[in-house]
Amino acid sequence: MNPLVSIIVPVYNGEKVIERCMRSLIGQSYENIEIIILNDGSKDHTMQILNKYAKLDSRIHVVDKPNSGVSDTRNQGLKLAQGELVQFVDSDDWLPSDATDQLVQGMRGDCEMVICDYNRVVDNNIIVKGHIPEEGPISRTEFALYMMKAPANYYYGVLWNKMFRMDIIRKYELDFPKEIDWCEDLRFNLEYLQYVKHVYVLQKPLYYYVLTKGSLAQSRTDLIDNLRVRNFLFEQYKALYESLDLYEDNKLRIRSFYIDFARDKNKQIKMIEGIKKEELSREAVMGAVKDRIGDKIENTKQKLGVPEVISKPAKRERKKK
Repeated sequence: MNPLVSIIVPVYNGEKVIERCMRSLIGQSYENIEIIILNDGSKDHTMQILNKYAKLDSRIHVVDKPNSGVSDTRNQGLKLAQGELVQFVDSDDWLPSDATDQLVQGMRGDCEMVICDYNRVVDNNIIVKGHIPEEGPISRTEFALYMMKAPANYYYGVLWNKMFRMDIIRKYELDFPKEIDWCEDLRFNLEYLQYVKHVYVLQKPLYYYVLTKGSLAQSRTDLIDNLRVRNFLFEQYKALYESLDLYEDNKLRIRSFYIDFARDKNKQIKMIEGIKKEELSREAVMGAVKDRIGDKIENTKQKLGVPEVISKPAKRERKKK
């Protein structure tokens, strides 16, 4: 039996990347899928591209909606989903052809969630990322203990390297919070895990996550917002670990989430700054070099007592023949 899988894709101004994503979805070896792609008020040619693909494949369902943010857009996708299973994909990323099939295979036992490694794409470099060192089914408690070692790790926080059961989402009315505008996927994962008994771990990378300048820029938030979201997420962590009777024994390690999360955000901010430095024009760089050289020359002149103005030798006039 091949259960229907709903693949939810929110997109905003994705004309440059959405075709690569769409080709990877319609090219999945697991064919019993519905692709729900929601255009969140794009101002470019995204809708024209989506309509083109919808005509090519009847499994594609395009929703054109006013801009309301990624959380509300995903929530609308969940309301439309007809599948037994659901996975989420970001519009600037893509899947290997066997991704959905492998995730479905992991769901065939008693597991309520599947998690896999992923490929992080930076320019032309691909780095495989994961965290749990074993493959196969593990209990929710085992999963929580692994997660405690790296609570701010992308591996645990994101949606797109996981598969979920729609009956659990519907029964407990799980959705994405509109009150926070980043880390909404981590909050969803933490709440979903409260209703899970087993997780299947795949060590094969089944997702290509593109680290783009735009996504990095979105990680820059003010201090008050940062603290507000961390407090919100800490309560979700606490609820999960209390439900497993792990909170009291691991209170200090769970509280380290604050430190780990802040460190992770600082790394992202430094990466943004690094990208900006790389984008300096050659003229600006040369100007900075010249300024530094000029300063050194001026300092040397002062040490040697060289006058500020040195007259230049007069140009020799050419004698007219």
